[in-house]
Amino acid sequence: MGKTLKRGAAFVALARALTAGARGGPSLGARLAALPRMIRATTRGEYDGGLRLALMTAATAYIVSPIDLLPEIPLAVFGLADDAVMVTWLAGAVLAETERFLEWEVRRASVIPGHVVP
Repeated sequence: MGKTLKRGAAFVALARALTAGARGGPSLGARLAALPRMIRATTRGEYDGGLRLALMTAATAYIVSPIDLLPEIPLAVFGLADDAVMVTWLAGAVLAETERFLEWEVRRASVIPGHVVP
């Protein structure tokens, strides 16, 4: 299986994506439009993003879930901090993975299907 997405890489990807407009990287719209294609390619077994998609799905479920590891009411700021970390990680993970997927699509488009001739 491919490399797992690490937390630091997600934060770096988030920082890169925020400055990508000046450097010509994929736009946020292109990245968001790639999400359904990425999910479809992963479920078909064409793309190796299964573990990363599972982690992003779990993070999304945690963020929207009313049950929290650190509840907001009794812990105030600390209760919101875990959600903020998860949102930040999820944003970085989505940006990093969609960039990786878009690069994979470009490489895949340049491959001509057929058989290898010995």
